[in-house]
Amino acid sequence: MAGIMTVKEAAKRWDVSERRIGILCQEGRIPGAYKEGRRWLIPDGAEKPVDQRRKNQRPVAIVKAGAGKKLPLPIGISDYRKASSQYYYVDKTLLIRDFIDERPQVSLFTRPRRFGKTLNMDMLRVFFEKTDEDTSVYFRDKKIWACGEEYRRYQGKYPVIYITFKDVKFETWNDTYDMVSKILRGEFQRHSELLESERISPYDKKYLTQVLSGDANETDMAMSLLNLSRMLHEHHGVEPIIIIDEYDTPIQQGHMLGYYDQVVGFMRILFSGGLKDNSHLSYGFLTGILRVAKESIFSGLNNLKINSILDHRYSEYFGFTADEVRQMAAYYGAGEKYGEICEWYDGYRFGRTEIFNPWSVIGYFSNECIPRAFWQSTGSNDIIGEILANATPDIMEKLEAIMQGRSFVTHIDTGVIYPQIQNNPSSIYSFLLVAGYLKAVTNDQPFGGDYMCEVALPNKEISYVYSKEILARFEKVISPAVAIAIQEAIYTMNVPVLQKRIESFLLETISFHDASNETFYHGLVLGLCAMMEGSYRISSNREAGKGRFDIQLLPLKKQLPGVLIELKAGKDCSEQKLEELANVALAQINDRQYSVEMASQGVKTILKYGIAFSGKDVRVKADTETNEE
Repeated sequence: MAGIMTVKEAAKRWDVSERRIGILCQEGRIPGAYKEGRRWLIPDGAEKPVDQRRKNQRPVAIVKAGAGKKLPLPIGISDYRKASSQYYYVDKTLLIRDFIDERPQVSLFTRPRRFGKTLNMDMLRVFFEKTDEDTSVYFRDKKIWACGEEYRRYQGKYPVIYITFKDVKFETWNDTYDMVSKILRGEFQRHSELLESERISPYDKKYLTQVLSGDANETDMAMSLLNLSRMLHEHHGVEPIIIIDEYDTPIQQGHMLGYYDQVVGFMRILFSGGLKDNSHLSYGFLTGILRVAKESIFSGLNNLKINSILDHRYSEYFGFTADEVRQMAAYYGAGEKYGEICEWYDGYRFGRTEIFNPWSVIGYFSNECIPRAFWQSTGSNDIIGEILANATPDIMEKLEAIMQGRSFVTHIDTGVIYPQIQNNPSSIYSFLLVAGYLKAVTNDQPFGGDYMCEVALPNKEISYVYSKEILARFEKVISPAVAIAIQEAIYTMNVPVLQKRIESFLLETISFHDASNETFYHGLVLGLCAMMEGSYRISSNREAGKGRFDIQLLPLKKQLPGVLIELKAGKDCSEQKLEELANVALAQINDRQYSVEMASQGVKTILKYGIAFSGKDVRVKADTETNEE
């Protein structure tokens, strides 16, 4: 056709992909381009548009820190391009090297939330994806580029299907399916060049149109990964890579809200089509918190390589290592804070690697190096609440024991699945470990694929999370009115009222079976104190002075008093014995100088409570310490 060229001819002339030409036409960036049926036609004399993406892209060299200027912290940044070129980026690109060395067809990475899964998956997408943009600029100053041509030759060579389910959190299956379909349609739209491809059959183009218009049925959508990968292979002549981030988020929601069978049934077909015996697949990557292999979602998927938190391979690429945190602290002029960072955010062990919580470390530096439980509010803990609701007294005793700094050995199944929570309450330890609420101090693998692990709390942050979230089970039995009355009595040192309120609460709500040991009472009082979190930083079983206090409430505002609580429990105690126990508890606070830490931080008034329990009887003794400036 004289004076007119096709998308294919323009792509060849301008050395860009047909897909990019189609996008430029849709955006009105090529003057005179018009659509005839499904085809774009372009004036023969049209000039190649300036790539606005490159024009507006901030060169890496520009955002490198200069003298006295620091790169911003990547708070909530999961876009690899931005994170690696505009923010302080902890280089995890050697994950690519390790993958290329091993090259399993499908890799599953299970890690707790906020440990860098999404950023790493986007890094893989940017590295491998074939695009018009020269994405090598995002890797030339990274560790992977220095590994040599044998690794660099993989860069930008594959079509990529990338989907993330991290925000699929809905109350019904219909709403969940609508969102999953929308996400899949978005990926089809990203590859809309297939509509113009001469290598794609009219039948497949009809399917593409149905998906893009929202007319495809549930069966067609369940087969979408298989169909899209096949068409991308046919169009590019290269089998695509499929990346699925946070694949198990909809499954967890389904379990909690009653549509588990429906979501698992759909995901089984979706994942099997894309990842199982798919001759149109180069490689697949998945991330999630749980393995969920036993759910038959990956039934028969014998090309799946699972990388859990107990496996050494890839262990240093999710979360920050000790060296990375030291470098980061030095960069932001907080090298002397390394010890405090360790106390609050270190303690995880992935494989044989010591790991820090990256979300919380970044939050710490952003919060002027003032520690807080930054990880607490980053996700739902409904599953933990369900586990605790079904927990046996033995399980509760163990959980409350770890709050006191102790550890214990337990069976760990890294393939724990959601239905086990109801059928096997002891699965709580496996779930808490893979979800980041416990750490494996040691692990052995004597029984096939399962482990025997010594488990404990990782750090101060998780201890705080337990007091706020895991011990929130007490909220079902502690009314706000009772909690406020007890807190007021603690604050005003009204010993008679405090004793009466706690005693009344025990009589109304707690059975003699529950009121059996100091661990139980410790959890109860800690649950009450946790409701004061807005005004205090709450610690439990921490070293201070010459020992370990039971509970400390460090005021967040200078005008508030500090609070120290020591607990004692006895069986069948007389009134006199209960009085003696309360006095012993109070004396222990003074004798072991538990108040030294708060006094050193400038707390002027410290309220000290010795509380003794026996069954449903309570005695309280109190004292005050005043510190002059």
